[in-house]
Amino acid sequence: MHAQCSAPWLQETLAPWRTVNRNAFSGGQDSIENHKKYGTNLEVDIKYLGFFLEDDAELKHIRTEYGAGRMLTGEVKKRLIEVLTELVERHRRARA
Repeated sequence: MHAQCSAPWLQETLAPWRTVNRNAFSGGQDSIENHKKYGTNLEVDIKYLGFFLEDDAELKHIRTEYGAGRMLTGEVKKRLIEVLTELVERHRRARA
């Protein structure tokens, strides 16, 4: 990440994007048991994935499963990392 801010830059290595899994705020519950029972706050966790994920059917599936507590926060963050990694790679290829 750039020294002056916490946002990863598109020209940097992909390592900062991977920190999403441990550093990004989550709308999930404080325990797996509560998460499975009560689900999550979708407005927090799906916000960025909803912006970058191009597959509306997949996003709907994630919203349903995650909102119901059948999908865990780590799984959603992992998918976001995959989406962002592909976006950065496409950007780099286009600039090359």
